[in-house]
Amino acid sequence: MDIESRSYQNTVKKESWRTVLTLAYQSLGVVYGDLSISPLYVFKSTFAEDIQHSDSNEEIFGVLSFIFWTITLVPLFKYVFIVLRADDNGEGGTFALYSLLCRHARVNSLPSCQLADEQLIEYKTESSSSALEMMTQSGFAARLKSTLEKQRVLQKVLLVLALIGTCMVIGDGVLTPAISVFSAVSGVELSTAKEHHKYIEVPAACIILVALFALQHYGTHKVGFLFAPVILLWLMCISAIGVYNIIHWNPHVYQALSPYYMYKFLKKTQSRGWMSLGGILLCITGSEAMFADLGHFSQLSIKIAFTSLVYPSLILAYMGQAAYLSQHHVIESDYNIGFYVSVPEKLRWPVLVIAILAAVVGSQAIITGTFSIIKQCSALGCFPKVKIVHTSSKIHGQIYIPEINWLLMVLCLAVTIGFRDTKRLGNASGLAVITVMLVTTCLMSLVIVLCWHKNILFAIAFVVFFGTIESLYFTASLIKFLEGAWVPVALSLCFLAAMCTWHYGTLKRYEFDVQNKVSVNWLLSLGQTLGIKRVRGVGLIHTELVSGVPAIFSHFVTNLPAFHQVLVFLCVKSVPVPHVRPEERFLVGRVGPKQYRMYRCIVRYGYRDVHKDDIEFEGDLVCSIAEFVRSEAATAVAASDGDDDERMSVVGTCSTYMQGVEYHEGSDLDDPDKPGTSEIRSPKAKKKKKSKMKKKVRFVVPETPKIEKETREELMELTEAREGGVAYIMGNAYMRAKHGSGLVKRVAINVGYEFLRRNTRGPRTALTSPHASTLEVGMIYHV
Repeated sequence: MDIESRSYQNTVKKESWRTVLTLAYQSLGVVYGDLSISPLYVFKSTFAEDIQHSDSNEEIFGVLSFIFWTITLVPLFKYVFIVLRADDNGEGGTFALYSLLCRHARVNSLPSCQLADEQLIEYKTESSSSALEMMTQSGFAARLKSTLEKQRVLQKVLLVLALIGTCMVIGDGVLTPAISVFSAVSGVELSTAKEHHKYIEVPAACIILVALFALQHYGTHKVGFLFAPVILLWLMCISAIGVYNIIHWNPHVYQALSPYYMYKFLKKTQSRGWMSLGGILLCITGSEAMFADLGHFSQLSIKIAFTSLVYPSLILAYMGQAAYLSQHHVIESDYNIGFYVSVPEKLRWPVLVIAILAAVVGSQAIITGTFSIIKQCSALGCFPKVKIVHTSSKIHGQIYIPEINWLLMVLCLAVTIGFRDTKRLGNASGLAVITVMLVTTCLMSLVIVLCWHKNILFAIAFVVFFGTIESLYFTASLIKFLEGAWVPVALSLCFLAAMCTWHYGTLKRYEFDVQNKVSVNWLLSLGQTLGIKRVRGVGLIHTELVSGVPAIFSHFVTNLPAFHQVLVFLCVKSVPVPHVRPEERFLVGRVGPKQYRMYRCIVRYGYRDVHKDDIEFEGDLVCSIAEFVRSEAATAVAASDGDDDERMSVVGTCSTYMQGVEYHEGSDLDDPDKPGTSEIRSPKAKKKKKSKMKKKVRFVVPETPKIEKETREELMELTEAREGGVAYIMGNAYMRAKHGSGLVKRVAINVGYEFLRRNTRGPRTALTSPHASTLEVGMIYHV
């Protein structure tokens, strides 16, 4: 089953209300898990140190007012009403915004860009629909676009800004499971002696976290059907408890929703109140998930789920806690400000169980999101190659990355054991959350001008309004740097250094390939037989180049004067769109004269596309070359001798052209032909005794127009080569900085990039090539 062919269907077809409501229900478990469990620790983190609960209730009512307006302005107004509209063909997240800017302002950092990429349907969707607006865009927008395209420094700043947001999301993937599970488990402290807390809370939280990460490789689809019911039960539970506390303890608590109470709070507490905003900030933890997980659902479903259920449930839960605390002023210990103290005593143990389940679901959502954003970074050349396991053959986007999973587990356990309280965990998590939101605000302001073609005043108003609110919380979180907020900064700096080093090394490697590529004339000078032995089979030369002959090939034939009868220069590249449609997957052309049987194939993937396994990929690749040969002959457009990649044809996968070549392989191919078609097979070999059953290949081609003899021979040779097997020839580059390079460059290339290259996956990861069929050719690159 082809996962990628359905990955963008939700943006094409019109969804029924039943589908929308089903998606809204499912989004509860995936999108809103993190946001829904925030009542567990917001009040406890806010009153941990900076402010105290007094008999006047000004503090508790002021905090409630801040919580209400923060949830209303940021998740509701900013994300639901504005940011969700900035989707990249149905996908959301930091890299979706960066991708939009790359296409509209040509600030793409990927080196192997082609004009043909701009003809992709996904690439042109938005720009073509707004052509009139682009013609009439303001002079400022045109100048801004021109400046971004000309200034390389600004392009790098934009990339670093996107990477900072990405690094903070990864840091949130470490901190959110820790604070969520620890806060849920802390409910046992009301039933045990204080001196026993440290022997119960930390071990229990660590056991749950280890189990959570250990089960990741099974995939969320096996237990995902439980996620939405758990969060639904949790939201109903906290909202019901909130209504009970409001009615029973303080029916007039709704008055605290007035902004006047924020003024009274800040007037009384002054700088201490400002510092406590770092705890209030945690009430919007997980808001970014509404945008990041947009690709799995739809805008309308996410909006319905938030406005109709999540938002009112959270407001009722916080009002209920404030109503209870307004009538209880005797503070015996810190946990009396926590969530569980406002839960009726008879319900505490059932609520504790539900809270732990909800914390696990919320943690699962951020872990899955971390896997997804690292996959996007790796596809765009900003993260080392990692092993990506697709845990579901039916549900798009459910992936598992073993290296990242265990790294997250180790870091998560480290911060849980190291901090052992929600105060410092909250300080760390708050800074990570607000930094991602600030990055989103900055990128959105550019999207408003460059992509939506709105007046600059809209962008300024957006930045000033939401940027001021988020900057207030950012400064309050940053002031707690020594009290836990240093953790996301340290983690982000480490990941940012690794990403920038890898991206820099990747660009330098590509520049070396371009400068040292071999011309086709050199290849032709070797003669018709190329001066070497041609062996049976298909040879795939993996290269990053989209034109010319890579230096790795000349290095290979110089040391081993033989290669395969069919040679394919294969370039697997990523383009700044979420998905590339199957009918636009391959770009195929010739390298040299037709009789040399050398082709160039460029395979294009979006940053959220699923890469196929080697067997299916090989079939699609050979079939695309056969279709190129047939269509070339049918349209009488043959490449002239020595014409290097000037004519590249867009060819889809086997399933996308119904009137073209059909590819079949197997041990038994004696089924009859379809009417109106002819069959091309390799020549039958003489039967030998005790011979092993070999794989047979055939192409079924349309009878009209008639296939020329030369074309039929070429297809027959292609089938024979495919039966001989496919060999993957890959370059393994050892990077070294040139003599005389600066200290920073030597450290980045000789130490940083080489360390990442040696300790991460090699080039085989991009193709998932079989180990037995792979030949790596080593070269030293002096850059």
